[in-house]
Amino acid sequence: MTTRREVLKYAGLGVGAAAASALGMPVNAKVAANQAQSPTKPAQTEITDKSGKRLAVGPETTWTKPTKKTAPADVTVDPTKAAQTILGFGAAFTDASCFTLSRLSDSDRANLLHTMFGQDQHALSIGRIPIGASDYSTSVYSYDDGPADPDLKRFSIDHDRDYILPTLRAALTANPDLFLFSSPWSPPGWMKYSNSMLGGNIRPENIQTYARYFQKFVNEYAAAGVKVHAVTTQNEIDADQGGRMPACPWPEEDEERLVAALGPLLEPSGTKIWTLDHNYNLFGRALDQLSRPRIKKYVNTVAWHGYVGSPEMMVNVKQKFPDVEMHWTEGGDDYKFPDYLTNWSKWGATFAGILANGPQSITMWNLALDERGRPNIGPFDCGGLVQIHSQTKEITRTGLYWALVHHARAFRRGAVIVASHDANGDLPSVNAALIGQPASSSTVTATPNSAATSRVYHAAAKNPDGSIVLVLTNPGNAKDVTVACAGQIAKIALTADSITTLRWS
Repeated sequence: MTTRREVLKYAGLGVGAAAASALGMPVNAKVAANQAQSPTKPAQTEITDKSGKRLAVGPETTWTKPTKKTAPADVTVDPTKAAQTILGFGAAFTDASCFTLSRLSDSDRANLLHTMFGQDQHALSIGRIPIGASDYSTSVYSYDDGPADPDLKRFSIDHDRDYILPTLRAALTANPDLFLFSSPWSPPGWMKYSNSMLGGNIRPENIQTYARYFQKFVNEYAAAGVKVHAVTTQNEIDADQGGRMPACPWPEEDEERLVAALGPLLEPSGTKIWTLDHNYNLFGRALDQLSRPRIKKYVNTVAWHGYVGSPEMMVNVKQKFPDVEMHWTEGGDDYKFPDYLTNWSKWGATFAGILANGPQSITMWNLALDERGRPNIGPFDCGGLVQIHSQTKEITRTGLYWALVHHARAFRRGAVIVASHDANGDLPSVNAALIGQPASSSTVTATPNSAATSRVYHAAAKNPDGSIVLVLTNPGNAKDVTVACAGQIAKIALTADSITTLRWS
């Protein structure tokens, strides 16, 4: 069974340390002297696995000097070779998610958001806000519904004042440094040829008005106490979705007009513009856009989805534009999948593949939905990062949740991804593993049942506090692995079907 929301076709094909410069990955020119120092303290461990452990404290791991007879380490971390700086990890505050969270009591909602976003807890730090309705909404709406209103006299964010803005403010209370970006699924229907938010293109004569619509959204959200740090021009910019949900495909020349109109309007607020917000396989479009001076003047960031293609396709953009920033802005599970609550290993492998190819953040799809993946006005069966039962209000954390918070707790804002490689040394930091069949259309991607179980997937970083962190994902049986860093080696016992975070200094 395949759907648009299914997980990546590839878990890997990452960028290795030796290839980072050649592939256009930003390698820090200045490396602090202490980055090459050997570990001085045992590594602390944190484990999630199929035995029932969830972010459980594991045994300390001691370091020793290898001997001449010591075999090459299974994973080697090299903190002197650095790539992108991490912004954070999070999920989307869709209308459906905020509605679902609003059905909790005030105290339960505050406690849940503190657990998810509190930096002393699970440390999520990014959120995505739809501009108007997405497919995960209680209804189809924009901020200016009705007949044509070119002066936007009717514009209002009142729809969001009921439960979206209160939820966002509660999340900001849990984490005042929460980075929020916004994406539209469709302009108001009257701006489009279809006269509907459900598919169809914008009329070019309405592009200037639509740019002011963005500006009003950003300004009114700021007045409501929620700063929008960035906007994408369109969610899934190359998809019409067959008129089944809010959507709006954009020809490149029309998006260029939008960016040229929007850029000056957003400069006073400091809100950035991100492009693409769609799948890996559309890297060619991103290359073309960034080559256009009218776009590049205001856009230096590409947003990626992982439903079609493979992560290494992002490197094509880095090769041509080494200074470009990249963020991974949507992906998620189907709540009907039998492993929906336990597939942390699949997602741990996925995140390793993403981080190996340059994105500075990872944002999943719906933050919270009910046990049937609702509210939902679209055609897909997505599940929330957390599931909140519509009747009992029981909160269930999914496999994706545990994988995401392992990475959020490990790689804090300002952390720098550093090189890691396997025992062969010259392989990429995440081993390539084709674990699904080719997708049958542009809106689905093949579904791996699990990551390739014979492999250990890994991602490493240096945090602002100087600590080194390594996240190891073991989809298979229990195994012992060795980790090397700066002339020291440690032996780690990985439990079956597990994610293990190591932290040392």
